[in-house]
Amino acid sequence: MELIFKDKRPKNLILEEAAQQGVLSGFDFTGSILLQGDNFLGLSRLLNLEKAFVDLIYIDPPFNTNQIFSITPNRANTISRSKSSVTAYEDLMDAEEYLNFMYERFVLLYELLSERGSIYVHIDTKMGHYFKVILDEIFGTENYKNDITRIKSNPKNFDRKAYGNEKDMILFYSKNANCNIWNEVRVKLTKKELQTKFEKIDKNGRRYTTIPLHAPGESSGITGQKWRGMLPPEGRHWRTSPEEFDKLDEQGLIEWSSTGNPRIKKYADEHKGKKIQDVWTFKDPQDPVYPTQKNLELLKMIIKQSSREDSYVLDCFAGSGTTLVAAKELKRKYIGIDKSEIAIKVIQQRLNLENTNIIKLD
Repeated sequence: MELIFKDKRPKNLILEEAAQQGVLSGFDFTGSILLQGDNFLGLSRLLNLEKAFVDLIYIDPPFNTNQIFSITPNRANTISRSKSSVTAYEDLMDAEEYLNFMYERFVLLYELLSERGSIYVHIDTKMGHYFKVILDEIFGTENYKNDITRIKSNPKNFDRKAYGNEKDMILFYSKNANCNIWNEVRVKLTKKELQTKFEKIDKNGRRYTTIPLHAPGESSGITGQKWRGMLPPEGRHWRTSPEEFDKLDEQGLIEWSSTGNPRIKKYADEHKGKKIQDVWTFKDPQDPVYPTQKNLELLKMIIKQSSREDSYVLDCFAGSGTTLVAAKELKRKYIGIDKSEIAIKVIQQRLNLENTNIIKLD
């Protein structure tokens, strides 16, 4: 599947242009780095230095809004501007120019991503469906993981003849769907959820619930044999071997009803948390230090889930630097790129960049 648009160049020509940009000097893969300049140039020079070394890419590119984003001494502002405001960045491309701009960077990002790597692309629903087709082309439909809905704000109440917009989207792809880093980060249950799911309380005050000893599917093996004179119900098998059930019973982890029905005890304080779903609520800061600044906890969750402590995390639309802040806090090495001088200054302030190399691209 391929999205056709005006002036779209073949991948080989994009990579040929990238190969002519030279290599990035002053970077030895021992630490983090911040690049100031055009990200096509920055990505090209990284690629000419080393291919496929980045484990996680998160980008929050311009959304093709046809707006100028500015910052004032007191707050970052996305639409209205005071006389004292300074332009942070301009998002003024027409649709086809914008798609070309993003397509060429996606081609380079694919080459930089490691075999165990993942990319998260944060975009709005106006451009998201175009990005989905482009990413399917470059990364392969087999490496598509999720279309995540992100609740970004409180409900809107405007006069436009349409529904309020309180969400955007994050497209999640891997380089290789069979081996991408996945740390199975889970979310703790709320107090209310714990009370609902674990209704019983034992003599020691521990909350618990019980589950059947059997699970769907018949078995002719050990989990289909009798235990305490009982067979699993028709069409089901024991969750574990009869020998393991004996051990659980000795430990008091099987509860017997008055009618002799056994069930396994599951304690609330041993619950590992619930699996993260594809609708996230991470609202952005009310008083951002930079336009379109994203929620720090959102980036922390992505980095925890799809990288390791020896990983490089890349954001080539670094903006406010939230990706880099999250990566630093989680002990990952990071690479940030942005051409906005305002963005670079904000990132320097947020990261206290005494120990981070900053290179200007020219």
